Amino acid sequence: MRAMSGDQVTEAVAGCVAVLRKAVGRDWHGVRAGRVEWDCHTTAVHVADDLVAYAANLAGRARDAYVPFELKLDSGADNAGLLQVLEATGALLAAAVATAPPDVRAFHPYPFRAADRHGFAAMGVAEVLLHTHDMAEGLGLAYEPPAELAESVLATIFPHVQPGPEPWPTLLWATGRGELPGRDPVAAWRWYNNLVLSTERLTLTGVRPAAARDLALDGDGGFDWLGDGPEEGTRDAARMLVKAYEAGVHRPEFTSFVLVRTEDGRAVGTLGFHGAPDEDGRVEIGYNLVEDARGRGYATEALRTLAGWALARDDVRTLYARARKDNAASQGVLTRAGFTPLGALDDRLLAYELHA
Repeated sequence: MRAMSGDQVTEAVAGCVAVLRKAVGRDWHGVRAGRVEWDCHTTAVHVADDLVAYAANLAGRARDAYVPFELKLDSGADNAGLLQVLEATGALLAAAVATAPPDVRAFHPYPFRAADRHGFAAMGVAEVLLHTHDMAEGLGLAYEPPAELAESVLATIFPHVQPGPEPWPTLLWATGRGELPGRDPVAAWRWYNNLVLSTERLTLTGVRPAAARDLALDGDGGFDWLGDGPEEGTRDAARMLVKAYEAGVHRPEFTSFVLVRTEDGRAVGTLGFHGAPDEDGRVEIGYNLVEDARGRGYATEALRTLAGWALARDDVRTLYARARKDNAASQGVLTRAGFTPLGALDDRLLAYELHA
């Protein structure tokens, strides 16, 4: 799987246009687009409208709402003209994604009211793939996008969906458009952009399965790391995330977060959860800094912020952490963040808790 980019937006739109061009001479107004309530013409306009809206929000750094404009076709525009609009709006989103800095986030309502360039690319590709499927179904055309496109969409904005045997049928099932053996039909669905939290000096960037897979395989996860790159503890956390994703138990809000330094955009470590809260609202938390970033208070600053976010939720009542007996710095991080020592777990580890 690849991190979502403008190239994938371009690839998805090209596939859409190639399929629809086969039916460019037909009446798209009179054909329903698969299972959706719109006809094929309305659906194609909707896709173009989404593409340009995503481009505008990302390029315009929209904060609290969509940029206030609406796409409108010229009177008398035919299907060939509509395909031109799809190509043009796709190119605009691809360019906006390609030129947006890594730290830029812009408005999207669900679920955390913002998305980064990877999120906007994934949402744009999802709109194109899914609605091309709808229109092709209505027009009686064969359509199946490259598996890697569907896989990347799933690993970017569907982190809560367990991967299936094949990415494209899984994406169709996850969006209520098909069946998957052994799984119940999907009646309602949402995608998830990653959670990002800010502190005085850091941005806590939620790690998606696609980035976790890269970190687990000794990559950089798409981040610019300080020093020699991620520590082994960061890679271990990424492997845990990938394992949970593949098992279908990953909760996207209870993920690992890469700590990105605001002053220069360098990643200095990770902090995150070892899974979702249990039935008693207890969840374990851990952290790891690259060697060059230690001793500057980054871990304490990040832990206080993430602990505050977690304990403000209804489903979290206790945060649990462990520290090595020979690691006084880690013990200091926990105590400065308000954790209470519980005593020794064994001859190597100490336990700590923080309650709501």
